[in-house]
Amino acid sequence: MNPQPDKAEVMRRYREVYGDDYLSYELRNEDAFLGLQLLALKDSGFETHEKYLFGKLAETGIQPHVLDIGCATGTLLEYLRNRDWRVTGVEISPSAEYARNRRNLDISSLPLEENRFSPETFDIIHASHFIEHLNDPRSFLDETFRILKQDGHVFIITPNISGFQARFFGSRWRSAIFDHLYLFSARTLKALLADTGFTVEGIYTWGGLAAGLAPLCIKKIADRMAKRLGIGDVMLVKARKSYSKI
Repeated sequence: MNPQPDKAEVMRRYREVYGDDYLSYELRNEDAFLGLQLLALKDSGFETHEKYLFGKLAETGIQPHVLDIGCATGTLLEYLRNRDWRVTGVEISPSAEYARNRRNLDISSLPLEENRFSPETFDIIHASHFIEHLNDPRSFLDETFRILKQDGHVFIITPNISGFQARFFGSRWRSAIFDHLYLFSARTLKALLADTGFTVEGIYTWGGLAAGLAPLCIKKIADRMAKRLGIGDVMLVKARKSYSKI
């Protein structure tokens, strides 16, 4: 987005302008969104990390700690809590109040940097469809690096501007919208993560054609091909904090 709205306007939009409409949208779609997140995490080997962490910490009695940034109504955090994770969320929209009151989750309504989490607090950090909404993605990744434990992992899900749909539709692509301040290709997000200190360990994409653009049989073929070729509409980038900054 150029020129960009300032940060205060962005914050006001999610806290006040969208308000209850955003919460209603999340509630209507939370089961579908959770399903997609779990499929993406499965593709990226999240279950292997989970088994490793629980095995590593079994003798200490400490639960692995996950932070979900932009956690909406908290469905993923509730799922992980039921799997014995310690869970924390960040969500600036009214969805945070719903997650706290209805799901009894530890959710902060402050932007990530304002929480001042202690260094090396979290084993896993997850951010789904979040980084594209930020004025300063680099600041977000710097803070993520700081609060992630050594050898911890960050999982970032975001639209893929190098995917088939983005190239085909151009400015009419469904993710080329006002609320998306930055859009990334796999190459540019990988470069930004590397520049921030992360080691990228995997990039996974999915989504060949949006629902309704083609008959279901064609969509299924396109989806399989996009996933296989790495040109899906959405991508998950998995990165590890492999060293401490000086």
